[in-house]
Amino acid sequence: MRLATLLAAILLLSIGPAARAADPAVLKELAPTGKLRVGVAYGPVPTPVFVVKQADGTVRGVTYDLGVALARSLGVPVEVVAKPNTGDLTEACANGSIDIGFMPADEERRKRVDFSPPYFTIESTYLVTAASGIRTMTEVDRPDVTVVGITGTATVRAAGRSLKAAKIVTVPSVDEAMAMMKAGTVQAFALTHDSLPPLQKTLSGSRILEGAYLTVGVAIGVQKNKPAALAYVSNFVERAKRDGLLRRAFDAAGLQDLPIAPPAR
Repeated sequence: MRLATLLAAILLLSIGPAARAADPAVLKELAPTGKLRVGVAYGPVPTPVFVVKQADGTVRGVTYDLGVALARSLGVPVEVVAKPNTGDLTEACANGSIDIGFMPADEERRKRVDFSPPYFTIESTYLVTAASGIRTMTEVDRPDVTVVGITGTATVRAAGRSLKAAKIVTVPSVDEAMAMMKAGTVQAFALTHDSLPPLQKTLSGSRILEGAYLTVGVAIGVQKNKPAALAYVSNFVERAKRDGLLRRAFDAAGLQDLPIAPPAR
C-alpha cells in the first residue's frame, strides 16, 4: 500500500503544470461548463475501471489519475463524479451530466456513447461459492444457480446473453453483490477477472472460474455527436500509452502485473 501511495504521488507530480487552454472547439464540447466533469466508478479495490474511496471522501485509482491528467492537458479544473457502477456512468455520459466516463465499450453502450480507443481489455468470468460445487463455466448454467451482477454493466449483459437456465439478479454495487455471496443467497458473481482476486480472498473456499464469456476494451466515453471531444480523448489515450502516463497510472494503483492495451491501429 505504501508503494502504491508513493507511486501515485510521483505520478501526480509527473503530470506537470496545467497546459495552455485547448482549442475553443474542443473546450466547447469537452468542458462546456469550464471544468472537466470526470465520471468514475468506485469499488472495494482499485482496478483499471474502479477507483476506491478514501477515508476523507476523495478517490484514488487509474481513472482518477487519467481524468486529472486530461483536465490538465485541457487547461481546465477537474470535477470528479463518483458512481457505484459503470451503468450509472453510461447514463450520465449519455445525458451530458458528465463530460467523460471510463467504462467497458460494449456494443450496447456504443449505441448511446462514443468511445476512444481502449486503454485496457477486460475479460469477464465468475466467482463461485464453495457450496455451489461449480468448477466450470458450463456448470454455472443450471436451474438451481442464481448469478448476481452489477446493474447496467457490460458484464451482466453478456452473462444474460450466455446463460439460458441460471437465474440472474442485479444489484447496484460490488459490496452488495459480495454480501449476497457471503449470505449464500446467490452462487456466482459475474464480474471482470481483474476485479475478482481480492474479492476471492474475502470469501472462504470460493473460486474464480477459468475462461471468459466476454472480452471487451475499456475506454473513455463521451456524449454522442461531439467529434472534437472524441478526437481529443482518442489522441489523449494514445499519447498516454506512448509517453508512459498510462503505465504509471496502473503501477500507482498497484496494478503492475496488468498489461495496458496496445496502440490503436
